[in-house]
Amino acid sequence: MGPGISTIKTSLTAGALGALLLVASVAASEMIAQPAPETKSAAPVVGKKQVPPLSAPAAQPSSALASPQPLPVSIEQALYLIRSTLLTLNDANRSGNYTVLRDLAAPDFQAHNTAADLSQIFSDLRRRNFDLYGSALLAPQLAAAPALDVDKRLRLIGFFPTRPRQINFDLVFQVTGGQWRLFGIAITTPDAPPAQAPAPAAKQDAPAPKRP
Repeated sequence: MGPGISTIKTSLTAGALGALLLVASVAASEMIAQPAPETKSAAPVVGKKQVPPLSAPAAQPSSALASPQPLPVSIEQALYLIRSTLLTLNDANRSGNYTVLRDLAAPDFQAHNTAADLSQIFSDLRRRNFDLYGSALLAPQLAAAPALDVDKRLRLIGFFPTRPRQINFDLVFQVTGGQWRLFGIAITTPDAPPAQAPAPAAKQDAPAPKRP
């Protein structure tokens, strides 16, 4: 089992990003999906370093695909981090109190963000009364498998297919005291893409009449 996991927090803008959790038994391959396009307004960034915009994962050489590297965390751990982060933020938005959200984050995050800062950052989400509770019910779609950046921080990118707006998330976590704690976040909530109409059922030939 990798580093322990703790509840975390996040940030949002007029664009909007989404959150939802998958069943623990779901395999990693079933969660990988291309991220939805972003809206024109960029999501705010929280943390010591800026989190680059949501983007599709780079293509891997065939040799890398042939010998996949072990995941830094299990899919179940990744799901817990995503869901707990969004639900903690949702509680903060509903109460207007971001102290717990900040206290659960990494020290570098705390050093650059006061509770008042977080209240301002998430003011639009709070004003719109946008509910992130969908993250407790739906399965997130990851843009790529969980991976570490050059600074050994865990990055999780994807979206929750909520409607009428989906929740896009770009989260970075740092190990502190043996636990993954929030280091940076970008969240947007663009309009969900139109639902695809179900394919028409194949027309069956009428049975031939029986001969007398």
